[in-house]
Amino acid sequence: MTATGPRNGTDAVDVVALGESMVAFRPAHPGRLADVPSFERGIGGAESNVACVLAAAGHSVRWVSRVGADGFGDHLVETIGSWGVDVTAVRRDPDRPTGVYFRTAGDRATDAHEVAYYRAGSAASAMSAGNVDPTALRACRVLHLSGITAALSADCLELLRELTAPGPGRPLISFDVNFRPALWRDADGPRVLLELARRADIVFVGDDEARAAWDLRGGRAVREALPEPGIVVFKQGAGGAVAFERDADVAEDADGVATHVTAPRVDVVAHVGAGDAFAAGFLSATLRGLPVRDRLRHGHLAAAAALTVPGDLAPPPARDHADRLAALDEAAWGRLRLGPGWTRTARRAEEEVRTP
Repeated sequence: MTATGPRNGTDAVDVVALGESMVAFRPAHPGRLADVPSFERGIGGAESNVACVLAAAGHSVRWVSRVGADGFGDHLVETIGSWGVDVTAVRRDPDRPTGVYFRTAGDRATDAHEVAYYRAGSAASAMSAGNVDPTALRACRVLHLSGITAALSADCLELLRELTAPGPGRPLISFDVNFRPALWRDADGPRVLLELARRADIVFVGDDEARAAWDLRGGRAVREALPEPGIVVFKQGAGGAVAFERDADVAEDADGVATHVTAPRVDVVAHVGAGDAFAAGFLSATLRGLPVRDRLRHGHLAAAAALTVPGDLAPPPARDHADRLAALDEAAWGRLRLGPGWTRTARRAEEEVRTP
């Protein structure tokens, strides 16, 4: 599946990302939130992370959201805009605040990790079909959404249902399941996410969240539960990713064509932002019409950039650098190892993995 050309109109872009971004506070030093005396300010938001990485990769991208009429809202709009993202469709809410959160400096995968969200009643949670610009949302080749937005409020869920409904002029819908149990106030979350995913064209879902949300184990079980999307990308962390591509020549096979790509070895600094970066890398390669294997490899490379920095966001490798790495033969790709600063080193890394 390849994204078609942009819609008519002067404001058409490659990708529109809709969703909440928050100001993120990360401790300047390791420790419990109760003990940390100071924090470094950043930003965090699944959809805006995807938008920033895609813009840094050279695509035209628009972020659509709502923020408070406050200093934190100013910071979000200015920071996301500084990545080259069009933020003109972001609306300011005079009555609701911008969401913020605090997290510890440790690995999110450990029990010691803490996150404290202050997003209830935020400006973004008030997004609805009546207060976002429909032209700004639909004037694109790809509309990227996630399950986080659906969990914010009933109005947000109805907005996503409207955007994913079949109809003329609908752009290609990219949907990252992003199951966050703490955001769902009732047991309907998994059912809602399955509903939205089945209405998308490209779906990203991790092994862990497929188990937690739907009690599904393995990529083929997920594909069977999601027969409609053109591509289902099943992420397995360090185990790589599988793309199940529906092909007209094998229409009788519900699984479609499966392509598995192993993940390169990465010297991880922090696990934050990797899933968003993977989606951005995959979508970037989709926009360029690359084959599915290369889309997965570009996803892994963008994720590796995020994994080797401490924050949520990292610039992706330069396009020619990523293209050369994605073109490695299977043996060389299997020898690839990426560490902090790897995006600034091009040919040396390629020469090392090409030499047995």
